[in-house]
Amino acid sequence: MNELVRGAAILAGSGAAIHLFYVQVIRPGAAAAIEAARLAGQSAPREWTVILKDWEQEVCLVLMVFCAIRILMMMWALASEQYLFGVDVFEEADDGTAPLAEALDELEALPAETTGTQLVEALKASLRRYRITGDVQNTSDAIRTSVEALGMRFEADNAMIRYVIWAIPSIGFVGTVRGIGQALSQADEALAGDIAGMTASLGTAFNSTLVALLASLVLMLLLHALQRAQDRRLVDIQAYCEEFLLKRISR
Repeated sequence: MNELVRGAAILAGSGAAIHLFYVQVIRPGAAAAIEAARLAGQSAPREWTVILKDWEQEVCLVLMVFCAIRILMMMWALASEQYLFGVDVFEEADDGTAPLAEALDELEALPAETTGTQLVEALKASLRRYRITGDVQNTSDAIRTSVEALGMRFEADNAMIRYVIWAIPSIGFVGTVRGIGQALSQADEALAGDIAGMTASLGTAFNSTLVALLASLVLMLLLHALQRAQDRRLVDIQAYCEEFLLKRISR
């Protein structure tokens, strides 16, 4: 529920910020540029305010900002836990005579911001299995299961981002269809010699597609970086557990 509320708050904040930017900057600037071109007897200029002025582009930008914030937050969460991989969390629990005898209690006694991290959660699950079975192979299986479960959690967390990245070009295509439809409805005026309306409608069609594709490309780059960081985290957890846990319990 907290994740849902956080996502809704980010989306609402992104929508409010982008809409305010449109009201204050984009639409007034586009209206002024189009009016100046009309008075000069020219078609609408290819200025950035004109390219971004329609509602399809606004929706694409809102979704792009929303996804970018979510991706950056997830990458920041991964980076904030990276320091743990340079620390031996079992050092105090290993006294050389009863390795890891009190390790699980030591881990559960860590501060809340540490004990809830991905690495510590995997270690606790593995130690619980070792405490119950006393078997190294079962502990190794528990590590593998924890890493696989974390990988599935990453996939679930990324599902909404993937959907939005797919949806943005679709929204751009809606603008393309709308613009072409408007242009076709003005065919009679174009045949009579007034092509300003048709060119403006075609501009709407192509501008929405352009913005949507650019937004999708940016988000795909960010998603690729996030997935790379997540895959590296899975490898790091596996390596850490083998280095600091399995080597101790297999003595």
